[in-house]
Amino acid sequence: MSDEDVLCLFAPPGSAKSTYTSVLLPTAYLARFPENQILAATHSELFAQRWGRKVRGDVLLDGHMLGLALAPGQSANDRWAVQSGGEYYGVGAGTGISGFRANLGLADDLFGSKKDAFSETVRTSRWEWWLNDFSARLRPDAKRILMSTRWHMGDVAGRVLDQIEAKVLKGRVVTLRAVAEADDPLGRPVGTYLWDEPGAYNYGQFLRQREREVTPGDWEAMYQQRPVAESGGYFKLEWIKRFRQLPPLNEMSFYGASDYAVTSNGGDYTVHVIIGMDLTGNLYLVDMWRGQTSSDVWAQTMADLIIKWKPMGWAEEMGQIKAGVGPFLDQVLWDRGAYIAREQFPTRGDKAIRAQSIRGRMAMRGLYIPFEAPTPVDWRKPLLAELLTFDRGVNDDIVDALGLAGQLLNQMVGGYKEEPKPPREIDGYKAYDNEERESLVTL
Repeated sequence: MSDEDVLCLFAPPGSAKSTYTSVLLPTAYLARFPENQILAATHSELFAQRWGRKVRGDVLLDGHMLGLALAPGQSANDRWAVQSGGEYYGVGAGTGISGFRANLGLADDLFGSKKDAFSETVRTSRWEWWLNDFSARLRPDAKRILMSTRWHMGDVAGRVLDQIEAKVLKGRVVTLRAVAEADDPLGRPVGTYLWDEPGAYNYGQFLRQREREVTPGDWEAMYQQRPVAESGGYFKLEWIKRFRQLPPLNEMSFYGASDYAVTSNGGDYTVHVIIGMDLTGNLYLVDMWRGQTSSDVWAQTMADLIIKWKPMGWAEEMGQIKAGVGPFLDQVLWDRGAYIAREQFPTRGDKAIRAQSIRGRMAMRGLYIPFEAPTPVDWRKPLLAELLTFDRGVNDDIVDALGLAGQLLNQMVGGYKEEPKPPREIDGYKAYDNEERESLVTL
């Protein structure tokens, strides 16, 4: 067996993780180590009984194929033994476990609901039980498997990850996200939904529906296994405001910014943002494009945004644009008639420092985003996910683009509002009013 202390497996709800981990694994483990003991834990006694009954049933029906047979008198679902000496003990989180020692500790979703996971009292209780009851009942050479859907940064899985990072534990982490990212352990292309093959289970369609239904924070936590802070650290959720309809466009001015990526199909994203300012100085994120594409694709999308919104200025980083695709981008914009004054800003300090201008502006007046889903791509979820996980998240390219837009704040002005013209003075005894008569004289 490996020398890791704990194996962490994270996957979305409904991905059959309990079937593989809590039902199939124990039988396979006992077939290989028929004299060993398994301690299997989950969030409730009801589910401990459920998983124990399924495993016991597999031993009764198919154990002969694996060289396993139940010992006489083993009628309980949550605690039973096989004739070779191996034992299985299923418990709900919080249960006392004295008198049992195990070679394998198997924990399957120690939180049964979001309410439990977001309760500091329950989280603390589960963590103490994991440390002082569950882990304390393992033999010196035992291994632990923690299988979970992530709920909260401070759940049991989050604290175990902190121990691994601090080298208190040696661990391996396998994360299956609903939508594949560059680190996908299955080798799926970026953007591929889990189990998206045609068939009766239709899990990919289920995930797409859930992505539309749940909040960005819940999607990042439960489906992408990346829980975000409840209020955000650097950026606060309350700074994000919603609009149903923009002010009149002639009463707004628009500005753009880009964070360019140098590689396609993986790694960083190229992000273009369009910020609008109204007459009172409120900021609106009116449009955004985000993709892991080659420069010819994102250059054309940048031209599309310039033609659509006619921004008064555009911010970008100095190093990338001059050393890389600067001349190519110039030519694309010229050919498309997407004329724009682009201003390059040097890369100074870390990302938090570069984002400070837009952060301060958002703290004072907020940033308005669409209430309804933008089309054709709803970019609100990755936007909120990046803001609320900055600077601990996997991606921060949207924040980088917003930070560049913040460099233009001292240049931004609102649009203009046309003053109503005074009523035309009409002389009832004359054929024309004064304005019309003067225009005739000039002819």
